[in-house]
Amino acid sequence: MDSKLKYSVSLFKAMLKDNLGYIYRGRFTRDISDNILSLTENNLSNQEDSSKMKKRVYLILVEGLQNITRHQDDTDNDSPYTYGMFVIQKTDDKYYITTGNLIYKQNINHIKELIDKINSLEKEELKLYYKKVLEEGTLSEKGGAGLGLIDMAKKSGNKLSYAFKDIDDKYSYFYLHTIPSLKDENVDPQDDKSLNNIVEIHKVLNEQDILMIFNGHFNQESFMHLLASVEGQLHGSAKDKKRMYYIIVEMLQNIVKHGYSPDDTGLGNQGIFFISESKGEYRVATGNYIKNDDIEQFKNKLTYINSIPKNELDKKYGENIFDFEIDDNKKSGLGIIDLRLKSGQKLQFYFDKINDDFSFITLQVIMKI
Repeated sequence: MDSKLKYSVSLFKAMLKDNLGYIYRGRFTRDISDNILSLTENNLSNQEDSSKMKKRVYLILVEGLQNITRHQDDTDNDSPYTYGMFVIQKTDDKYYITTGNLIYKQNINHIKELIDKINSLEKEELKLYYKKVLEEGTLSEKGGAGLGLIDMAKKSGNKLSYAFKDIDDKYSYFYLHTIPSLKDENVDPQDDKSLNNIVEIHKVLNEQDILMIFNGHFNQESFMHLLASVEGQLHGSAKDKKRMYYIIVEMLQNIVKHGYSPDDTGLGNQGIFFISESKGEYRVATGNYIKNDDIEQFKNKLTYINSIPKNELDKKYGENIFDFEIDDNKKSGLGIIDLRLKSGQKLQFYFDKINDDFSFITLQVIMKI
């Protein structure tokens, strides 16, 4: 099995185990931030009963995304850590929101002192401190003097967690971790292991050049928001971007139309999607549940399509379009044929048995740019 595909399987399992919902690593624009908010809002509407919690999570997301956008142009570093990062995770009844961006090392002490100050204040003291900073008007070039951090602490009802990772002599990467709560839990921010896990996952994402991951329920709404988030990240010629976009559409539709959801919540089909870019190629991978009874048929279909010589693919596609009585496994699967046509590469796949009823299929498509 291709090492990248093997890694994909491991990543899928880790994401499902830790219930990491959405990870975006890349350049942030207003449109991309809006799509992240829309996608998250859609998930909140489907999964969260408390309107107060929905509002808290949403407002913290807005502030966190604005913070990344404000500071992403401050640096000229060309490492993988140049990109900003956003992560949302839900475990039991808690949400974890993490943002990350590159900063100058000379600003670390100021940020630490500010967050430690914020964390030392009680609820009413925090309100007064916010009012004081606002009235004094000591605003920085980027418009804050920490107002955003104070506001996030106020809205979360919890302490802020943070971490710094050395990048080089000039820069560090700043992670900010917020846990919205409807009650005062007084979580010790530096004892929370969830942030350490995110830092380790971010390291792997940088090593694998992963731009975006979505783990959760796939439905028509999430499908549209994901497409909008991806579109602004594609590079290359107009022709390459069009091909890549089509591949992503086809793979996401495959989960929406043909996947399963063992939890049967009615929210959509459970699955995972990620896209990476490295060394002149894009890799798009999806994972979703498949019934064990359907594996052999689908595996035969994929194997057969991979076996067709390139010069015969167009002909085979045309034959299938006009064959209205297809019942042969080797002939069905126009979408799969089209994925191979658009990518120009053989499709990679892997089946991992989950239980007696379901397995998890990983499908990966590579496209050279």
